Amino acid sequence: MSQPIIAGSTFVPHQSVADWAAACLETLGMSVSDARQLADSLVQTSLWGIDSHGIARLPHYLERISRGSIKARPNVTIKETGASTAQLHGDHGHGIVIGHQAAAVAAELARNTGVGAVGVTDSSHCGAMALYTRPAARAGLIAIAFTHSDSMAAPHGGMRPFFGTNPIAIAFPRAGHEPACLDMATTSIPYNRVMNARREGHPLPPGVAYDEAGHLTTDAHAARALTPLGGADYGHKGYGLALMIDLLCGPLNGNPWGPMISGMFTALDEPRHLGAFFLMLDPMRFAGGPALAGTVEQIARALSGEPGAPLMPGDPEIHEDAVRRVKGIPIEPVLGGQMREWSARLKVDCLPEELQNP
Repeated sequence: MSQPIIAGSTFVPHQSVADWAAACLETLGMSVSDARQLADSLVQTSLWGIDSHGIARLPHYLERISRGSIKARPNVTIKETGASTAQLHGDHGHGIVIGHQAAAVAAELARNTGVGAVGVTDSSHCGAMALYTRPAARAGLIAIAFTHSDSMAAPHGGMRPFFGTNPIAIAFPRAGHEPACLDMATTSIPYNRVMNARREGHPLPPGVAYDEAGHLTTDAHAARALTPLGGADYGHKGYGLALMIDLLCGPLNGNPWGPMISGMFTALDEPRHLGAFFLMLDPMRFAGGPALAGTVEQIARALSGEPGAPLMPGDPEIHEDAVRRVKGIPIEPVLGGQMREWSARLKVDCLPEELQNP
């Protein structure tokens, strides 16, 4: 769901943001194709209104690439381990580029055998998981994607961070429309929203974070652990999901888990050793496959006729995309300053004109 726009934000055409981002990434040594894919993926996430995972993350990625904890040109290897399975070793490259590669392998396996399951080893933060499930569903597959992160969320009954936000995304093809796509963290909010709130100086929603003493807080600077999905009272649901996703992404792929994972925003010189897991299904191998996309659309129409006209998961992002392609992407004041700093640092002269003056 689209996040609140910060007062003082500047709306910038999305293509000029993507061109600037790609130029910065190329300057730090990424290939032209990888830089463009990463830049376009971040901008697409911002177009969806998921600002916690969009272009706001680029300064962090630039810092890690410049320090070498994310490799600009990793030696990615893929090993098929069975008729429907594969393991991708990311060599500490950028998680979004690696995620696209893994999703493509899983999709190809699914087309060949009906099912494609791909594990990812030694990757980094891979952004919004809908980046990988939506394209596969547009191509007719059912797509499921998971990843994990360092300790940011308290387990149900606890108050200190243990698991990450550990998101899951599931997408189904939908006739005549963009896929139905659920993309959610297993915490009340993603941790990047805390980082954005700290950067821009605004409060958190109530009930989503604990402070050092284990009390609920809306102060982003005091937040030490997110509540699991379901909050303090019903968080056993989000906590259970987070645990299972951590097992799929960490131990199954030979990667660390929970508190063993280095911090995204603290250990900037250390590789993340993150895993991910992609599962693709060809619906045509199942009884309802030929009618599935049409049935999804039928469900969407039935829901829209209910009181309140509920939307399908993923529809708010599509609506926001249409708005922002015309209006531009909101660049918050502090983020705009960071973009100017990186332009100067890297001597990249294509910073969007809307951001050239504070």
